[in-house]
Amino acid sequence: MIAKNTKTVIFTDLDGTLLDYRDYSCSRVAPLVPKLKERGAIIVFCSSKTRAEQEVYRGRLCINSPFIVENGGAIYIDQDYFPFTYEYHRLDGRYHVIELGLPYKEIRRRLNEIRDSSNLSFKGFGDMDAAEVASITGLDIASAELAQQREYNETLNLTGSEKETGFILSQIEMAGLEWVKGTRFYSVAFGSNKGKAVSILTELFRRKAGKIRTIGVGDSLNDISMLAEVNVPVLVQKPGGCWEDINLPNLYKVKGIGPEGWVSAISNLIGL
Repeated sequence: MIAKNTKTVIFTDLDGTLLDYRDYSCSRVAPLVPKLKERGAIIVFCSSKTRAEQEVYRGRLCINSPFIVENGGAIYIDQDYFPFTYEYHRLDGRYHVIELGLPYKEIRRRLNEIRDSSNLSFKGFGDMDAAEVASITGLDIASAELAQQREYNETLNLTGSEKETGFILSQIEMAGLEWVKGTRFYSVAFGSNKGKAVSILTELFRRKAGKIRTIGVGDSLNDISMLAEVNVPVLVQKPGGCWEDINLPNLYKVKGIGPEGWVSAISNLIGL
């Protein structure tokens, strides 16, 4: 039973969750968004995607709520969104930015040191041109360029054997960096994760709305920290109809791949 006057906040992953795994379309979810707004629900993107990428989907879905970029690297909040003062690190155009992750330039520096000192060969988005990023992701060139506008983590395409990948990841850890496996690639960062960002925003929403219920929707291992922070964690199916191997208390494993599962779960939880 949901308490009266409780505001629902939906933290959601994008790739393979709200967005279609193959073509990155939000068309399956789009018709549900106005209905959620009518119910007063708030949708917060919490994704490995960059600010530039997420702004595209915020525009398409007419969403103006805060959003979490690059697996928790930073939180972007429209300046007039919260009617009270709160701490943030910098002003960037229309946004207050709460920074949680190490700057991209420093992450790239450490990754280059790993390559130089160990003679390892691996590529991140910063080592590719837009055509190569488009080729491995399925994005068009314009979207690939947006994916390269990284600020807080590097995306690695590790294509070697399990042993080779494991060794590269161990070297990344020894360099003082952290990694997490996403739907397709590995993200490398330091000091940030989705859960930290969700916790900060949850408190801000609580200050604004009073009673809130948080829902988190994801599909991959990099969503664990987000799902662990919410009241209702939801896991959608991956291509092939399987669920990621995630075990959390009260985890709702919904049938439906990506956005199909998203619509099913949110419709049920909101009562649409």
